[in-house]
Amino acid sequence: METRPLADTGLDLSVLSFGASSMGAEFRRIDVGEALQCVKVALDRGMNYIDTAAYYGRGMSEVMLGQVLPEIPRDSYTLSTKLGRYAPQHFDFSARRVAESIDISLERMRVDHLDIVFCHDIEFVELDQIVQETIPALRKEVEKGKVRFIGVSGYPMKIFTEMLERADLDVVLSYNHYTLQNDMALSLVEPCQKKNIGLINAAPFSARLLTNAALPEWHKATPEVREVAAKAAKYCSDQGSDIAKLALQYSVANPAFSSCVTGSANPQRVSQWCDWLEEPMDEKLVADVKEILQPIHNWVYAEGRPENNDS
Repeated sequence: METRPLADTGLDLSVLSFGASSMGAEFRRIDVGEALQCVKVALDRGMNYIDTAAYYGRGMSEVMLGQVLPEIPRDSYTLSTKLGRYAPQHFDFSARRVAESIDISLERMRVDHLDIVFCHDIEFVELDQIVQETIPALRKEVEKGKVRFIGVSGYPMKIFTEMLERADLDVVLSYNHYTLQNDMALSLVEPCQKKNIGLINAAPFSARLLTNAALPEWHKATPEVREVAAKAAKYCSDQGSDIAKLALQYSVANPAFSSCVTGSANPQRVSQWCDWLEEPMDEKLVADVKEILQPIHNWVYAEGRPENNDS
């Protein structure tokens, strides 16, 4: 699988990478054996970057990875996790919790260092704390050799604009913002390049919106968004294709993003994604689908504190 450099970190990430949220049973009950197999399939197919979080499964995702990673040479993959969010409404970005969270993540995954640690869903807290307390605490963990690079992740574009201006970062992780339906993350490309900050995209399917699967109950899509997305999915089917395949190929294709993160607890699905990337992308179908999606182009929802969202 093709790799791309993550700014000037020295890390080369596979263009498609494995998101381990599903291993924490975040979206459905899972088969443990199948979930563990997903990691091996991902690595065997060339996905050399694994992303997780302390939040996923409230620790379950990291514990599951700890059943697999010790068997794999540590220098053969890049590993990131996230801290600060520990339950749906429980956030703690204090310096003390930073140090504790990193040690716990290392123990759960049974590794000796973390390549990247992200501050997770920072839109839910005051950004002053992230800048003044959390990031400096993370830098101390870098000095100790427990972490190599640090960054922030979340949903609203506004948080990235502010953090790129105010914080000393190595990488940012944006989700749902570079898909067939939404290309707002393109606004981060130039500022990240200017500051040599790595840029990673996640969630090419926009939480199943760009698939043929039923949307999860918690999805915030409005009736119009659901209707338009369903129309695009049907059009792909009528053309003998699958909107999920197109969505994945499209999100991975842009070289401005070092990698695209997505995950599953189904090993056949992970392998299918890799198969899709070996097929050429249908440019005409992309144009047609984007035209169908035009009424909901760059539709977003509010997440976190009002002041951390665009007005």
